[in-house]
Amino acid sequence: MTYVPAVRAALARTGDPARAAQQQAYMKSELPYVGLAAPALAALLKPLLAEHRFIDRGSWEAAVLELWDDATHREEWYAALALLRHRAYRQWNDPALLPLLEHLVRSGAWWDVVDVIAAHPVGQVLQGHRNDVTPLMDAWSVDDDSLWIRRTAMLCQLGHAERTDTALLERVLVANLDDTAYGREFFIRKALGWALRQHARTDASWVRTFVQAHDDRLSGLSRREALKHLV
Repeated sequence: MTYVPAVRAALARTGDPARAAQQQAYMKSELPYVGLAAPALAALLKPLLAEHRFIDRGSWEAAVLELWDDATHREEWYAALALLRHRAYRQWNDPALLPLLEHLVRSGAWWDVVDVIAAHPVGQVLQGHRNDVTPLMDAWSVDDDSLWIRRTAMLCQLGHAERTDTALLERVLVANLDDTAYGREFFIRKALGWALRQHARTDASWVRTFVQAHDDRLSGLSRREALKHLV
């Protein structure tokens, strides 16, 4: 048995229907849940990830896609992300992975999966290949069809700290201020504030300057989030 059927078999043997209903309602998910808390799901997946290793990139990406596109429960999405992020496959975190990541963001289209993809695999690919990936993040920040693609461009440097490309950060945030195409969407306003708040841990002065420069185009939510730990 390979990783995908092993995951599905393991999920079929466990879960809590009452928790599942609560999770689905909270997440406003069309996909039902099996009903596992995050630590329990991580414990279930850990031995499966260790046992079922992929030796070629094509089968690894295909397994991620199979779990994602054919999912009957949201935990299969989480299992796909666990496989995607596993340390054994970090050598494949390169620009060739971006079409797959874009597909996951566009089809997932909700914060619980998009934020993981943005902050981790997209962020890692950007960090390792800035010259190649920066223009794509600029393009994603003004995407016409998906606020989630825009959100990904805004959050992809959350873990970069002192290595943050502040010129890119400024561009993707300015592209989504309050008077822009998606600027009044809650998940855009929240992402804008979150990205600023996170960077304030590294460079508070830069964040204050950004907020002052764009004060009349920032929502109250974005401003509060940005300055949360600076007031």
